[in-house]
Amino acid sequence: MATYILLTKLSPEVSKQMKDRAQIGRAWLEQVKSKCPEVKFLSHYALLGDYDFLDIYEAPGEETAAKVSMIGLQNGAFEAKSLTAIPYRRFLELSEEI
Repeated sequence: MATYILLTKLSPEVSKQMKDRAQIGRAWLEQVKSKCPEVKFLSHYALLGDYDFLDIYEAPGEETAAKVSMIGLQNGAFEAKSLTAIPYRRFLELSEEI
């Protein structure tokens, strides 16, 4: 499985619902687990900066990663960006091939 990074920025409306944040987050996670049961979350972080949350997860491919992002957008994210992550050791191996 490939590793992906999901950067999420909440919409202003959802950002104002701080007291409901845990409930909103659980609902999003339950939807991901239901619609993408093959996804394995590795880490979740709240961020200070351009994005509100960073999630690191494994998925079988880009179509599943796209679904994870779309579920976020459906649940109050203003922006959801998925990035492919390559383990650093593998990156070094690849660099030696060029």
